[in-house]
Amino acid sequence: MTPNQIHLEIERLSEERQELWYRLSQGLDSTVQTEIKDLDARLQDLWQALRLEKARLQFGEREEIVRRARAEERLERAA
Repeated sequence: MTPNQIHLEIERLSEERQELWYRLSQGLDSTVQTEIKDLDARLQDLWQALRLEKARLQFGEREEIVRRARAEERLERAA
């Protein structure tokens, strides 16, 4: 997913969560509580995915970063 797609999904789920909180304010409903918890977990995952994707776009793939760091480390030891 692209950062824009992730952000759109976060917005959609946030609106859905807002509606669920409104329904919950009308009266205690364990089903709604469960849905809110599920949405919160999904939103946490999406925020994490967004952070990772932004980092990947800014700094490159993780494997490439590790490869460069190891090469720099070898050069420092050789010096």
